[in-house]
Amino acid sequence: MKLLLKNIAMLLQIRPLTTQKVSGPQMKELPSLENAWLLLEDDVIHSFGNMSEMPNFQDIKTLDCSGKTVLPSWCDSHTHLVYAGNREQEFVDRINGLSYQEIAASGGGIINSAKKLQATTQTALFAQSEKRLQEVIQQGTGAIEIKSGYGLTTQAEMKMLRVAKQLGEKYNITVKTTFLGAHAIPPEYKNNKDGYLDLVCGEMMEKISSENLADYVDVLKVTVPAVLKESGIDPKSVIGITTDFTACTVLPVKEDGTPLSELPEFSKNPHAFVKLW
Repeated sequence: MKLLLKNIAMLLQIRPLTTQKVSGPQMKELPSLENAWLLLEDDVIHSFGNMSEMPNFQDIKTLDCSGKTVLPSWCDSHTHLVYAGNREQEFVDRINGLSYQEIAASGGGIINSAKKLQATTQTALFAQSEKRLQEVIQQGTGAIEIKSGYGLTTQAEMKMLRVAKQLGEKYNITVKTTFLGAHAIPPEYKNNKDGYLDLVCGEMMEKISSENLADYVDVLKVTVPAVLKESGIDPKSVIGITTDFTACTVLPVKEDGTPLSELPEFSKNPHAFVKLW
């Protein structure tokens, strides 16, 4: 299917096909073209140019974009869009000078969100999250990452990820999911942090993998602080932390590129997954 956008007041991000990324001073540049047209074929940009040079297209669905700006959609790579209720009171607490640690110690923070989410049905959670997704789509987001991490139990974490997957199936937007089970330590594991990490890396990972609910896994929020504490290293001396995904790290796939970890017969086989060294 072809779609022609014409009379575009300003077409943004006009860059050569060879541009792989921009950084540094280039981030201040915003290439644009005024009074432009743009042709799409099967939802892919085919060509564009100035209205004075537009070919005589025939029998093509056309949108008049007079007075409008056309730009690429946003790619939101870090969100917590799926959650239950809100923590409005904590804004007041912060204004009154309480730290995140003090708020958490009084039952607020992530633990507060986890309690609300655990008590919310998957249907209700989808309804709340759907409204947020509709809003970000309306504001121009075309791809979004959604994390779990406000469940802190196997069933609640899976509930979050199921909702995120359902959102991606219902709406015309790319959704990538991240399992963030180690977002915080639940109160019942306060004196048994290793036990909770065993739950995250064992039962949670196994069940989430069996349903192919997560595209990515993030446990750095707990493991890195734990390693620093045990090593006695001053966190202030750490300049940065990276996850090294090297060229020699292999992701086993089928001939068509499907990861073996997404196949039912290999979903519980650790050798079917990427290994991060």
